[in-house]
Amino acid sequence: MHKSSKSSAGSCCHAETATHSHSSITHELLCHFPYAVFAVALSLVFLTLFGYTNSTGYQELHGLFHTLHFLHILFAATGTVLVFRKYGGSLLASLGVGAIVPAIFCTLSDAIMPYFGGLLCGIPMHFHFCFRDHFTTILLFLVVGVVNGIVMSFHDSEGQKRYAATAHFAHIFISAFASTVYMISHGFSDWYNHMAFVFSFLLLAVLIPCTLADVVVPAFFGGMSAKKIKQRGQGE
Repeated sequence: MHKSSKSSAGSCCHAETATHSHSSITHELLCHFPYAVFAVALSLVFLTLFGYTNSTGYQELHGLFHTLHFLHILFAATGTVLVFRKYGGSLLASLGVGAIVPAIFCTLSDAIMPYFGGLLCGIPMHFHFCFRDHFTTILLFLVVGVVNGIVMSFHDSEGQKRYAATAHFAHIFISAFASTVYMISHGFSDWYNHMAFVFSFLLLAVLIPCTLADVVVPAFFGGMSAKKIKQRGQGE
């Protein structure tokens, strides 16, 4: 029995709460790294299979980007609330954290970092800010994601583990695909001849924001929320 507990404590990314409290940002980055590598690689494979390796047809990808971006927000909101609640965050506070954290980090991963990646290569990029142009649609996906996260937080630990196993890679893959599609559909049409740079930069664009949004930030604020609840209880 004791051996099983130690094995669980050594697991990565979705270990029990006691384990997460001792996790570091470096640990979580290393944990997410394989997911990000496979996700970015698969996104480039799909774009190659679709035939987007030259300078034609990129306007068609704008619709695909929006679909991926909206779904990324949905998955991110669910995961953020789940981790926040797992660390003891209150139900009311999870509404704010579940909306604000994905709004910031999904935009960073899907648009801002790919935009600056193109600029680093000297490409005249076009910046598209979805929260300004598609606010109502994004709000709907955020709300559904937050509600889904709250519902999932009432499931038993086994149910949450099953969700983590099936949805975590899907979340990171959607993020990687959205970042890749944004970069090439908003100016970087010559991506195929700069594949090494695109792969490396998008790896960072996915790895850092997703790690922060998935675990580090909601865990930090969840712990703070739990501490405040405990202090209020002691004060009474």
